[in-house]
Amino acid sequence: MKFNRSVLTAAAFTALAVGSMTALAAPASAAPNTTPQKVCGEAYKTVNSAPVGSLGTVYLTYNAANGENCVATIRNNPGTGVDMGTWIQVPDTGDAAEDYGRYTSYAGPAYVYGKGHCVDWGGSIKNVYVSVGGSNCAALKEHRVTTIR
Repeated sequence: MKFNRSVLTAAAFTALAVGSMTALAAPASAAPNTTPQKVCGEAYKTVNSAPVGSLGTVYLTYNAANGENCVATIRNNPGTGVDMGTWIQVPDTGDAAEDYGRYTSYAGPAYVYGKGHCVDWGGSIKNVYVSVGGSNCAALKEHRVTTIR
């Protein structure tokens, strides 16, 4: 993820150096029109999502070809960097992944192998935290919690 943002930043500086006015329209790392597939990969299909207050959405995606889940937290209005995070865990196996930092558009991707397992996942933007437990377990009902700290 950091590599992708570095490439975007380098591209924006290059565009500015050659006098392109389009680079001035939005910050380079704001990534307008960011989707979970742009963050996780085109093979990942959205299987669940949860609003992070009014600030954005955390998405759970799944790639049927390799059995991996991916989560990404995406802001509704990219801009100045804010504290953001995304995480996922497979309770049956203990596998987990996360990404936390100050980001302008999205946190993630975070990947775990989850084929045939329930997953716990969530994300945060600023002081709003969302947690979804026991998710995507066929007939079992998931548990959602949103907190503001």
